[in-house]
Amino acid sequence: MPFEFKKLKIKDVILVIPKVFEDERGFFLEGYKKSEFIKNGINAEFNQDNHSKSVKGVLRGLHYQAPPMGQAKLVRCIQGEIMDVAVDIRHSSPTFGQWVSEILSSENKHMLFIPEGFAHGFIVLSDTAEIHYKASNEYSKEHDRGILWNDSDINVDWNIDYPPILSEKDKIQPLLKNIKDYL
Repeated sequence: MPFEFKKLKIKDVILVIPKVFEDERGFFLEGYKKSEFIKNGINAEFNQDNHSKSVKGVLRGLHYQAPPMGQAKLVRCIQGEIMDVAVDIRHSSPTFGQWVSEILSSENKHMLFIPEGFAHGFIVLSDTAEIHYKASNEYSKEHDRGILWNDSDINVDWNIDYPPILSEKDKIQPLLKNIKDYL
């Protein structure tokens, strides 16, 4: 089997650990195999790939897209190291407002599957990091949304002792209690 699929504390968020074949030439892994993902409960159809690069201390998030353009994501750090975070924003969910995080790095090659109905963010822990992720829907400016990264009702432990580097947009996102997109 080319992957191990581990359900996290919020069972809809899945850590995907690819089987890595390494030798003196380097390594090979399968980054995505539709049949294996479907067999393990990930039925998202990915329609867009994104790639970003950030420096240490950059915090991107917490982002999501509102229905009908909600996005499931498959996130992988291909250079450096990040702490990746998923927050359940589905009001009807028993885990509403809860979050999970995983360290994703070029070294561990792990991926995080984040279903639709979750806000997503990450903080860069290494000097630089490059993130590649698949999204189930294309970007829609009209449906682009976010939640304040340090909302005290969510209380994400970003595990940092310095102020993060934020975009102007991320400094003024609304609080979770004020969003109504996933009732």
